[in-house]
Amino acid sequence: MSINILVVDDEQSIADLIEVYLRNEGFTIYKFYNGQDASRCVESEQLELAILDVMLPDIDGFTLCQKIREKHKFPVIMLTAKEEEIDKITGLTLGADDYITKPFRPLELVARVKAQLRRFTKYNSPEPKQEERLIAFSGLVLDMDTHECTLNEKKLSLTPTEFSILWVLCSNRGRVVSSEELFQEVWGDKYFTNSNNTVMVHIRHLREKMHDSAEHPKYIKTIWGVGYKIEK
Repeated sequence: MSINILVVDDEQSIADLIEVYLRNEGFTIYKFYNGQDASRCVESEQLELAILDVMLPDIDGFTLCQKIREKHKFPVIMLTAKEEEIDKITGLTLGADDYITKPFRPLELVARVKAQLRRFTKYNSPEPKQEERLIAFSGLVLDMDTHECTLNEKKLSLTPTEFSILWVLCSNRGRVVSSEELFQEVWGDKYFTNSNNTVMVHIRHLREKMHDSAEHPKYIKTIWGVGYKIEK
């Protein structure tokens, strides 16, 4: 089965380079140099992953990412020439799963793509036993089959990454999950120092959606210097 990947970058040389490397891995690529054409592709094609440049001539990558998240749960990787932390936080807050700053090594991008596809496939596969596909406690319900989460019977609009983080923490209730373990489990990639910032941004946004507090948490507790924990 072919895996369809959307690539959007207004720098033709970069988009072409990404296309070459991903095609060599057997992926089918839908490549565009602007947001409008990419948006139409999202509506018409079955996609498994999107790589979006932040700076586009019409629709910016953040807006395109937000539009994707209205209907789709496949992984989104943001590309940007900027290094400011606020751009990274904005992308992750709007539903992006990963973030790569230009210039980048093509092989690193390929590795990130494969890691996101592994994570998404893992948390959407029918492999676990039926009793392991539903977690319910303290008003929180996570359903692996529908990839939906409710809190006190109200649906939470979670990104795939946020759902995966919450699933890992809930599956390990009563045990501290380190930031490194959480990153490797959810992102399927090697943990680096800046990876902790990625985890922190997602945890913070997850708490906001759950109306949870870092100072007085009901669900996700920060164990300083170690990681995160949800009590049994």
